[in-house]
Amino acid sequence: MTDKYQPEVQQGYPLAPATVVPRSDEEYGRYSSQSEAEMKKKKRMKCIAYIAIFAVFQVAVILIFSLTVMRVRTPKVRLENIVITSSPTSSDLRLSARITVKNTNFGRYKYESTLASIRSGNGGGPVAEFAIEEARARARSTKKVNFVADLGSSGTGNASGTMDFVVEARMRGKVELMRVIKRKKTAEMACNFTVVLANNGVQNLTCK
Repeated sequence: MTDKYQPEVQQGYPLAPATVVPRSDEEYGRYSSQSEAEMKKKKRMKCIAYIAIFAVFQVAVILIFSLTVMRVRTPKVRLENIVITSSPTSSDLRLSARITVKNTNFGRYKYESTLASIRSGNGGGPVAEFAIEEARARARSTKKVNFVADLGSSGTGNASGTMDFVVEARMRGKVELMRVIKRKKTAEMACNFTVVLANNGVQNLTCK
């Protein structure tokens, strides 16, 4: 039997094409440096973006804080719960009512003693006075003060059987924020109302 020549097959990894040039260590190092530089640049850009967002957030917080907490408003003084009674022995009228001091600030409002006046709404002069004692209105709250004053004779009413009155007060005080910042604020009250003499009813109460 005749042996045929069979070439020996060499097993192993295929050879790379001659056109492929292996990358040198210098080129690899340069590529690696570029990749690291790009990564550092991206991290730096992220860091700058975070800082910018944080700065905008801080500015917004400071702005909101300045427009709300640190803003000082003038308290509002109003008249309410008016009750008119007649003297059983004379034609004199007595006024029982309540003064409210509404403080919308985030700090307390400390006001001085104030002398309020009641005058005739028909162009007449003062008919009575009453004192509002020194006190404090707490932050974001309303201070209530009751008082009683004599209005004089009901015989001075007009032809329609009514009497008009104006209650005025000018309260001086200070708003204290965080017990450090103090701002002077003067709260003024001017309330008008009408008394119906037939039944001592109160109508048309308005305050400025």
